[in-house]
Amino acid sequence: MKQKIFLFLALALLLFIAGCTQQNLSVEDSISADENLIKIGVSQIGAESDWRVANSESIKTVFTEARGYHLLFDDARQKQENQITAIRKFIQQQVDYIVLMPIQETGWDSVLLEAKQAHIPVILVDRMIAVEDESLYASHVGSDFLWEGEQAVEWMRLKEKELNIVQIQGTQDSTAQLGRTQALEKAVEEENWNLLVQLDGDFTQAKTYEVMGDYLSQAERPEIDIVYCENDNEAFGAIQALEEYGYTCGKDGVDVISFDATRQGLKLCLEGKISLIVECQPLLGPLVEEVIQCLEAGCVPERHYYADEEVFMPNRLTRGIISRREY
Repeated sequence: MKQKIFLFLALALLLFIAGCTQQNLSVEDSISADENLIKIGVSQIGAESDWRVANSESIKTVFTEARGYHLLFDDARQKQENQITAIRKFIQQQVDYIVLMPIQETGWDSVLLEAKQAHIPVILVDRMIAVEDESLYASHVGSDFLWEGEQAVEWMRLKEKELNIVQIQGTQDSTAQLGRTQALEKAVEEENWNLLVQLDGDFTQAKTYEVMGDYLSQAERPEIDIVYCENDNEAFGAIQALEEYGYTCGKDGVDVISFDATRQGLKLCLEGKISLIVECQPLLGPLVEEVIQCLEAGCVPERHYYADEEVFMPNRLTRGIISRREY
């Protein structure tokens, strides 16, 4: 009886050791596999707009383990301090690359110097930054926001008349806001147009609806020719407020100008409620990967990678174009 118990215990011990050995091998294999992945730390601004959601999805679709990447994704919830905290965490985690969508242009010198000292390249996506040392980032992927604003302004000039304009600005000190505003302000000065008011919509529908409603509620009804919205979500909020106060949007009414060209924005453009949309491409994941693969190969990437973008008007749109829109 004692011999049987001894044999049973010995067999159990052998099975336990074999199991531990197999488990340890699995862990080592997993670690080895992880080491073969390129580790990417992404600091996203948030999810304030349809454009931003599409931008995040593009990044997540490209940087998957199946494609050779390990993605660390952080949502900053519209706060620069959260982005700075995320970057420092990425540095501690020894990522290979940091991808930053900066909420504003200033305030990045110190934390990006820390990344540089840790030999981690930083790639800017969407917006730019203002730093004394431009070697703090490897490359920028996004849009030429001044060019976008200039496309809208050229369309406005075709009206060949004095214009009364309401501007809904995006997040203050962001590259998109600065570029689109610069184009408009320059044209207002050159054409002697009337810039009635500049309102802060923060790139959101809710805030634009609120500030636009407050402006329209004044005792004397403003005469408005153009509402220049710096993204689609602002246009949605502005149209809602305008219509509630009895304005017609589109032909023979107020011309609403927007930027982004989301599917919903294009639908409103086809309906005539938005008169002009300048595209701002959010699907930037493949361009970011192009930069990273260039750096992996030991090459020096270009300073800027600009996405191809179009301008849309109601007479240039079809339901087919809209149905093929990915965002």
